[in-house]
Amino acid sequence: MSITMANPFHGKVFIMTEHKPIEFYFEFASPYGYFASTKIDGIAAKYGRSVDWKPIMLGAALQATGSQPNVLVPIKGDYFKNDITRCAKILGLAFTMPDKMPMNSLAAARAFYWLDGSSPGIAKKFAAAIYEAHWGLGRDMSEVEDVVHVAESLGIEGDAMRAACQNQEIKDKLKNITMASVDAGVFGSPFIIVDGEQFWGHDRLEHLERWLGAGHW
Repeated sequence: MSITMANPFHGKVFIMTEHKPIEFYFEFASPYGYFASTKIDGIAAKYGRSVDWKPIMLGAALQATGSQPNVLVPIKGDYFKNDITRCAKILGLAFTMPDKMPMNSLAAARAFYWLDGSSPGIAKKFAAAIYEAHWGLGRDMSEVEDVVHVAESLGIEGDAMRAACQNQEIKDKLKNITMASVDAGVFGSPFIIVDGEQFWGHDRLEHLERWLGAGHW
């Protein structure tokens, strides 16, 4: 959307463009989502943009595309493990290979949307802490209690989060956003949509920056 404004000093008219937020889709069980999560807000801020973080259950997209998690694919799974280890080293991020892959991210995603409803900033801090616990420290985040433990370390009320993870409205919100993401063409993590342009993978953040800077190719 564009907003036309008058310049009080010269009487001229100029146009300010109001951009929609960058949509950042990710799956907590995705290490590449972890890598992108550490950079996406900083990149957006350089260009005066905001970011909507949207965790999804990637299984729905994998089912729609006839795919399965990388770690479960013969041959590809071995490459995947080596790749994520070296990516973390290159990026200078804490990394510990979890014993359980892929983890079940249902509780973490529901908890995020509960927090996001009242405080998107806290929700992002929570998401970063979940990623750090799972991919940085190698801890399984599949159970509600695992998620609550991380939340309580941030000062978030544990019992309220336990209840929220069983709240039907929160369950429906995660389901609806996940299904809408598939309809929007999301098939992996991370997946970024900005100005109708799609970017898949943390290794496309450089391309994202070029788009944000120029608005065209």
